[in-house]
Amino acid sequence: MRRGTLERREAIFGWKLIAPTVIIISMLILYPVVYNIYISFFKISLNPEVPNQFVGLLNYVKLLTDSQFWRSFGVTIAFTLLTVAGSLVLGVGVALLMNRKFFGRGIVRALILLPYVTPLISIVFAWRFIFLPVNGPLVQFLASIHLMNPGTDIINNPNNAFLVVSVFNIWRNFPFVYLMVLATLQSIPDSLYESAEIDGANRWKQFTSITLPELYFILASIALLRGIWNFYKFDEVYLLSKFAGTLPIYIYNMAFTGIPRQGVAASAATILFVIMIASITLYVKKVLKW
Repeated sequence: MRRGTLERREAIFGWKLIAPTVIIISMLILYPVVYNIYISFFKISLNPEVPNQFVGLLNYVKLLTDSQFWRSFGVTIAFTLLTVAGSLVLGVGVALLMNRKFFGRGIVRALILLPYVTPLISIVFAWRFIFLPVNGPLVQFLASIHLMNPGTDIINNPNNAFLVVSVFNIWRNFPFVYLMVLATLQSIPDSLYESAEIDGANRWKQFTSITLPELYFILASIALLRGIWNFYKFDEVYLLSKFAGTLPIYIYNMAFTGIPRQGVAASAATILFVIMIASITLYVKKVLKW
């Protein structure tokens, strides 16, 4: 009896300890999600004197019949797959190089992290300067070798903006992959490679039989995190080019530009949320096997 009472007191004490965290998380995360779902069923009035009008599923019908929504959704899927795959490949390649010993390795390792740790606003405007149509270094160079017409506006052209923001995202975020992979590589015992070399395995065979299996879980976890972040990516995409055409930009324009349709924007955010939850659940079960 005393043991049961003690366990009950410990459980109550544990709930008291985590209660502030649960309350804060509920206020910062759960409330906005629930409120967003709630307003997705209303036509939102910007006039405080005019009440919001309940429209049921009409916002969802408007959204699902909007070709621009589906185009933005496809662009977002392509952006996520391309940037996650690019970051993984580049990050693993650089990590393998940095895992070897050479003079000045510590300095090089630190410099590789600069794209990831530099303030976003600084590197975005540096990239925008590079792509300036009049005096941008890249446009001038390509024009000098007759690969591009002088004055070409790359980042404000919808046909090129997607590629530019994708390359920028890969360049900015591959150091995160590199850092996680490098830490894992350093934990792999050298004896495994020595045994494989004695057995006659070449470098590629060692990589596929030892390195990749050891990296599987960390790469799968990074792919999940980067997939979530890039699927919702707004800040760097919007700052670099408003013409990239991803879904977060579509939702922002729907909610805050022109004639705001915040109810439709909320329904788009709700659909995005449901798709992401379903994708994460499937990924965790099939890939991470949790």
